[in-house]
Amino acid sequence: MAQTADKFLLNRLSRASLAVFVAIAVLCALLGEPLTAASAAAAAGVIISGRSFHPGRGTTPWPMVQRLFFVALILLLMSSFWTGPWALSHWLYGLPLAVFALMPRSIAAPTTIVIVALAVTAAHWAEGIADRHQMISALLLTVLLSAVLIFLREYKTRQLAPLRRTDELTQAASREYLSADLHKEIQRSEREGTDMSVIMIGLDAHASDNDPDEDIRSILPRIGRFLHSQLRDFDTYYRAADLQFLVILPGIATQEAILRAESIRKGLGALLETHGMNLTVSTGIAGLNIGDNADSLQQSAANALRRAQQQGGNRTQAYSTRSPTTPPTQPRAEGSAP
Repeated sequence: MAQTADKFLLNRLSRASLAVFVAIAVLCALLGEPLTAASAAAAAGVIISGRSFHPGRGTTPWPMVQRLFFVALILLLMSSFWTGPWALSHWLYGLPLAVFALMPRSIAAPTTIVIVALAVTAAHWAEGIADRHQMISALLLTVLLSAVLIFLREYKTRQLAPLRRTDELTQAASREYLSADLHKEIQRSEREGTDMSVIMIGLDAHASDNDPDEDIRSILPRIGRFLHSQLRDFDTYYRAADLQFLVILPGIATQEAILRAESIRKGLGALLETHGMNLTVSTGIAGLNIGDNADSLQQSAANALRRAQQQGGNRTQAYSTRSPTTPPTQPRAEGSAP
């Protein structure tokens, strides 16, 4: 619920900010201030190409487009020290927070240092501006406060990371806990002498080439709810990759896991068809064998899924066989129609 509220607020804030920057760009263009208008337009571009504005902006080429808008904004703001207006340079106060929000820390830290160094140098050598030294001290203080906020955000993220066991999009368990949980289930199965199987479920990529990424992402929450409804209370499922899920089935042998996987595959296929998605589903099954560990069992299921997809997809494949494995069918009586 908190994550949904955060997304809602960020989306509304980004749309309001976009409207403000567009209004500034139009007004400054009419008043004959091209640099301010261009800076406001670049800021609007940063917002409209971000994930907070639209979830689909997280895929290629939007991240690169957003960074290009941001670089353009930095260059425009830096040029204001020499061409004016001087008030435009005060926009630099918010750049440290924007840099760490848009870029990885390994890139954001040196980028911030370079921006601050260039801004201080440019302000020091700017002529005819009486309050340039006050601007330098205010900029350094703002950067210091921004660094404190960034540190607190990172600290909070690390403290809360162990509590986030579910993927926010599908409500499946996070992949970070997959190996540890699977290792515990393997130990329990070996200790109690019971069977165990895993199912790797994947959307066939070849069938999704014509579907927009945002449409595929929109169906993932429904897939998560479907899996939750089809599994027992003590079964667990994880989002193993972007379009793949792994299900752990304690006490289930390979043959029964094949039947369950085929049932899940057909159910997901019907779900996708109902929502007009041109997608098919394949599943790969691996049963626990002597000597298996969490990594080898995951790899076996992944290999089975890969083999099913290489054979055309839309099928179930067990790791121990070389041909697609489907539920047994009743033999036809002699003389019946094919």
